[in-house]
Amino acid sequence: MQTQSEPCLASLSQSGCATDTPKMKTILLLLAALFAPALSFARPPNVVVIFIDDMGYGDIGPFGATKQRTPHLDRMAKEGMKLTSFYAAPVCSVSRAQIMTGCYGARISVPGVYFPGQSSGLNQSEVTVAERLKEIGYATQMVGKWHLGDQPEFLPTRQGFDHYLGIPYSNDMLKKSAETKVPVVPLLRDEKVVELMDGEGQRRMVELYTREAVDFIGRNKEKPFFLYFAHNAVHTPIYPGAAFAGKSQNGRFGDWVEEVDWSVGQVLDTLRAQGLDRDTLVVFTSDNGPWLTKGTDGGSAGPLRGGKGSTWEGGVRVPTLAWWPGRIPAGAVNDAVAATIDLLPTFVSLAGGTVPATPVIDGRDIAPILFGQSKESAREAHYYFGNYDLRAVRQGRWKLALAPQPEGMGKTAVKTAPGLRLYDLDAEIGEQTDVAARHPEVVAKLKALADKMAAEIGGKTPAARRPAGEARDPKTLYPTVDYVPNDGKKAAAKKSSAKPVSLAQAKPGDAIVSAAAPQVGQRAFTVAVTVDTSQRDAVIVAQGGLIGHALHLKGGRVAFAVRHAADEVVEILSPAVVKGPFTVTASLAADGAMKLVVAGQEAVTGKAKGVLPRQPAEDFCVGHDNGKLVGTYAKVVALKGAVTGLAVTNP
Repeated sequence: MQTQSEPCLASLSQSGCATDTPKMKTILLLLAALFAPALSFARPPNVVVIFIDDMGYGDIGPFGATKQRTPHLDRMAKEGMKLTSFYAAPVCSVSRAQIMTGCYGARISVPGVYFPGQSSGLNQSEVTVAERLKEIGYATQMVGKWHLGDQPEFLPTRQGFDHYLGIPYSNDMLKKSAETKVPVVPLLRDEKVVELMDGEGQRRMVELYTREAVDFIGRNKEKPFFLYFAHNAVHTPIYPGAAFAGKSQNGRFGDWVEEVDWSVGQVLDTLRAQGLDRDTLVVFTSDNGPWLTKGTDGGSAGPLRGGKGSTWEGGVRVPTLAWWPGRIPAGAVNDAVAATIDLLPTFVSLAGGTVPATPVIDGRDIAPILFGQSKESAREAHYYFGNYDLRAVRQGRWKLALAPQPEGMGKTAVKTAPGLRLYDLDAEIGEQTDVAARHPEVVAKLKALADKMAAEIGGKTPAARRPAGEARDPKTLYPTVDYVPNDGKKAAAKKSSAKPVSLAQAKPGDAIVSAAAPQVGQRAFTVAVTVDTSQRDAVIVAQGGLIGHALHLKGGRVAFAVRHAADEVVEILSPAVVKGPFTVTASLAADGAMKLVVAGQEAVTGKAKGVLPRQPAEDFCVGHDNGKLVGTYAKVVALKGAVTGLAVTNP
């Protein structure tokens, strides 16, 4: 009796199941070609991930860009597959953690962005894709932006990579060198700083990275390899190489996109020249959507709504191409929902390995999608997290928004109707029309899925969140103006014993480094100050950047802002315009309760999500804001006037 797993081809031939006729041999050859991707490989495939920083859905030719030329990516799309519903995360570090671990950032306590010298990073107990592949004989190399912690225990060489060359975080995280007083970022080879790169020096970055990637391929052509090539481009500040500057029709942003395209061409051409193209899977994608508030330096989300920092489609759906000649069908387009979390299990499976049941990961093997065998998602649903908050869920064509969503980094949540919102992404990719009232059964189904996932890894009391990594005595990788190490013990003692300096004599223009500033991380605090100014808009005090707090004048009224992440800021405003000298008291309680009292006016209250999760990394500024803007002001207006009696206290 014929079994389902052993099909007879009698229906295709008059010779029953005979296989010795020319016709049957032809049929079998055709079937072998059809199902070749599902068969075992002669050798484990090489794997290359090309990961771009802040590239939007509409920034390359295969996804509709016209102002910058991307001939190599155009060819890659023609020879491979375009994935049109591929997801990353709203911000840098989360996306990179997802690629490395196959988990949503919320599961592994990577909710936002890491900063230079920060104590936290990707926990070493997490098993990365590099470690999984290394276990089965792969050579591993990381080139470019790491951004999962810059302390030695968090670096790529401690997370499964044989070698590393790159800048360990974003190219805008320049800190002043203690020696030269010039803002720089460190270039690392393995774990050693080999260069301090200033802004203009970044013009060599793409070429430097590309040369390293090409050299790695050449050195390892005889054995399987994993190359994780994560560009700092096209994150601001924009620094295209000299050979590309001024060449596009889209300003310096377009110039840098064209240089990235050149780099992709160098990698693919090297694979072809070495005869490795049919043995190598290459995935090209981005870490999040475009940084829209950067204007012409920020890129385009194409038809999608929102940008970087947002859980609208434009913030997390990214331009993605997959290329493997002879395996991935040429010129294919697949709209199945997939994501960076799916890369680890896919790569390990293709390499002949297995991903154990524990620790739990969220990704699934998407090889059937890549090989053109499926147009269905490998997962039941896709979840959109902003920090630890679950903001939306997608299943097939339907996306259920659970909460108000900001349009992008630095933008507040747009006004939407209260309650849940349902979008039909097949009918309207731009998420403008709420169809929840027409499909209550879909809303109920997706809400149930969201509730289950939120209970598991979301919010403040998740059932299955794993801890972040924590480093003792963190320090920057090179001596900086605000941290100059003497020796390890002295530096650690200096930092651990740092106490808030006296603020009573502080004046506008002063800045106090984080270690010596008032300690407001993970604790309640109160700010009190008397201000004398005739200005209607100005910064009074600002402490932090993407995490921190600020007091400022806004149209003549006093505003108190508490920021927990790039797109999570709560601001309360005094009820009336202030006149003449005025006193201000602003407090954040342990439960997140905010209170603002301006002399002579009724107290105002609000609710943040809690205390600040850590000490702000940037300076405590009086009368200005010298880093990433912590308040809701669009630009910094320095205070012209007097500040007296300034104090920050902890109850």
